[in-house]
This record gives sequence, structure tokens and C-alpha cells, in this order.
Amino acid sequence: MKKTGLDATDIRILKAVQSHGQISKARLAEIVNLSPTPCWERLNRLKARGVITGYRAEIALNKLCDFTTVIVTVSLAHHRKADFDRFEAHIRTLDEIVECIATGGGMDYVLKVISPTLATFQELLDKLFSADVEVDRYMTYIAVRQVKAQQPDLSILLAR
Repeated sequence: MKKTGLDATDIRILKAVQSHGQISKARLAEIVNLSPTPCWERLNRLKARGVITGYRAEIALNKLCDFTTVIVTVSLAHHRKADFDRFEAHIRTLDEIVECIATGGGMDYVLKVISPTLATFQELLDKLFSADVEVDRYMTYIAVRQVKAQQPDLSILLAR
């Protein structure tokens, strides 16, 4: 099913803002190879359609503080919609959990946790398990280094 309705210029605009974030009208037009006004109009249309949902800075945490990244896989004891809803609502309240992905297969969720120390990570787990979310089992994986993190290549995803 075709969802995009985007042309090659729209894709170039999206790739540019994906790589550079908020940039000037002139710089975006230069990257996209389009005059500034039509380029900016297209960008505003993409925002209005909800294709661009926001901008954020990538912070080099390792230059600010020491921290620990832990990946946690979680399987719930029960698999009713209410169980998933309760777990997901609770996860949204825990700021240390920066990503939560619902999965199919052996585990129900994969969490990415950024914590100042392993001790504070353990406190987070204690808080999670004391909540009424009925975790059946979990596995933790301490991240030792990040090998790759990037946004997907839109040209590949949107190839016709």
C-alpha cells in the first residue's frame, strides 16, 4: 500500500532536515537544489501533513557525565490488552527508560535504559517490579559501546 504521496524533491527535503535538523531556508534550498521560497513551502506542507513531527539535538552524553546504558527484554505474565496497556502506561512514567519497543516472538518488549549508575538502574528495576505490571521474566544487557545509531535512509524505504 502506497502511503507517501511524496516526490523526489520532498524526499530530498526530508533527508536534509533528518541530517541537519533545523537549518536556514537558504541552506535547505541549497542542499535540495531548489529556490528558497518553493523549498520552504514544501517543508511547511510536510510539517502540516505531520510527516515532520519535531526537531531535537543529539547530545554527547559522554562529554557531560558518566552513565550506563542497559538493554532490557521483558516478557509479561499475561497477554491481555489490559496487561499491555498497564505496562506501557507505567513505562511512560519512567524517565530513565528512553525507548520501549513492543515486539512479537519470545519477548514482549525491548527497553533501552540510560542510568547514572548500575545502582540507580537496579533501583529502577525495583520500582518497575513493585508496580502492578506483572513482569514474568526479563534479561538485562549492559551496553559497552554504541557501534551504530542513525535514522533510516529514506531513499531505500521509499523506493518505488
